[in-house]
Amino acid sequence: MTADATGPSSTRPPGDVRMRGFAERTTVEAALDWLDRQLSELDEEQVPLDGAAGRVLAGPVTSDFDVPGFDRAMMDGFAVRAEDTDGASTYNPLVLEEIGCALPGQPHDGTLASGQAVRIMTGAPLPAGADAVLPAERAECDDRRVAVHDAVSPGKHVGRRGEDVMAGATILCAGRVLRPQDLGLLSSIGAGIVSVVRRPRVAVLTTGNEVLPAGAAPRPNRIVDANGPMLAALVARDGGAVVRRSIVADDPQVLLTAMRGDDFDVLIVSGGSSVGEEDYAPRLLAQHGELAVHGIAMRPSSPTGMGRLAGRPVFLLPGNPVSCLCAYDFFAGRAVRVLGGRSADWPHRRVAAPLARKIASPIGRVDYMRVTMNDGRVEPLGTGGASILTTTTRADGFVIVPADSEGYPAGATVTVMLYD
Repeated sequence: MTADATGPSSTRPPGDVRMRGFAERTTVEAALDWLDRQLSELDEEQVPLDGAAGRVLAGPVTSDFDVPGFDRAMMDGFAVRAEDTDGASTYNPLVLEEIGCALPGQPHDGTLASGQAVRIMTGAPLPAGADAVLPAERAECDDRRVAVHDAVSPGKHVGRRGEDVMAGATILCAGRVLRPQDLGLLSSIGAGIVSVVRRPRVAVLTTGNEVLPAGAAPRPNRIVDANGPMLAALVARDGGAVVRRSIVADDPQVLLTAMRGDDFDVLIVSGGSSVGEEDYAPRLLAQHGELAVHGIAMRPSSPTGMGRLAGRPVFLLPGNPVSCLCAYDFFAGRAVRVLGGRSADWPHRRVAAPLARKIASPIGRVDYMRVTMNDGRVEPLGTGGASILTTTTRADGFVIVPADSEGYPAGATVTVMLYD
């Protein structure tokens, strides 16, 4: 009799932990070390500028143009030679001759001579011969005679060619997550197409005969898929794209078929990762790919597994929602970020604040402690309840207690990773 999904534990191959438990657990540090050695940035792709917000630049961007490409007025008024305004005041106005007008996109073609002025609007090219702009409120104009009531210095109210971007300058560096203002800058140098790192394509499988689709009404003995929508949102946060999301029955052949495919870069399996009789995912990964890590010294998320299938990283996340969230943030999210050209580091904003009461943690295990922030102090919510998702919705963030720490006393300053 061969060891199959229903065979007795005595016939199972070494490493099959179903109904046995983990003989030992990998440290978080060792798990991350293995993971980081598997990851490299994906190739680049070209996208239209209008679709580049939030994408990661694949390489540096250098401008072929000066921006702006001409000296221009920064105020409405009169383009003048600054030396012609020396000594002008309200009580001693100097008179210049208005010889024309310059508008944005419609420059004055002549050259300004001494004693002359050109009416100019903001953004219009500065006429040849002019070196300053006299604000309209500091002059009076009557029948082409401009009475100057104030002196201006050379360069006053003039935007110089290339003052924003010089031709040949690198304006954005590789790895930058593009913000709206970055798109404006790219547009200003004529970049209509942008080279960005390809988004990691992620397949998300939720396992379990008892799982109902998201949006279904809960029924007796059945639960609605909470992990699928949560994981899809987390993948989007980290710059990935969920290309497949499905619920898979507790059947090894059905699960194996769902785990295979060439339409994704990362596979996330939620549920079926522990030591239960129907936790098939680890065995399937070991048989058909590589199960590099199974069982990690952390709480929650200790049944987490990682490996490769057909050259792609696979993450076996616990079915309990809090454990699933924790394992994603530690491992799967890290892979999505790195493959997409982003930092491997946590994507959360961090704040330091004192503990309202102590956090206890055993040596040898990393703890993911959900916390709230009250009046500038950190209040632990507890380490248990891996299936109680509301502990994360009530939490403002979490504190990581490293494996070599027994926790923190009340009053100690801790670093909180904020969910928002």
